[in-house]
Amino acid sequence: MRDHRYWMEYALKEAQKAFELGEVPVGAVIVYRDTIIAKGYNQVEMLKDATAHAEMIALSAAFNYFGSWRLEGCTIYVTLEPCPMCAGAIVLSRIEKVVFAAFDFKAGACGSVYNIAEDGNLNHKVEVISGIMAEESQSLLRAFFSNLRK
Repeated sequence: MRDHRYWMEYALKEAQKAFELGEVPVGAVIVYRDTIIAKGYNQVEMLKDATAHAEMIALSAAFNYFGSWRLEGCTIYVTLEPCPMCAGAIVLSRIEKVVFAAFDFKAGACGSVYNIAEDGNLNHKVEVISGIMAEESQSLLRAFFSNLRK
């Protein structure tokens, strides 16, 4: 089996696509049995849709792949800590594990501001692993927001 860095590289490639399109550079991939089955990057501005986060796009692709809303046995790799909407969708889809790069100290919902993913009051808990390639993700985000301010 490949390590978390291996899969996060693919999520970073998705984030780079968002960056090149002028979107906040966040990317996600969903892995099942050592294979990427879905991927996504932020498309909020392009689609004019506040829900078009990388995770939501990847989740929709994974639902289509399985023909089901249950993603048991899957791991999602995302370059930025999921927000409350995305963390909720991850929990509802029964994903086994979320691995993210950089913390989001303004809106993160997998350990920084909130912890929806591991909330014992919900009917499913998602294992959370953080900090995988955080510097690479933060660097891309810093470059994006620096360019935006210019």
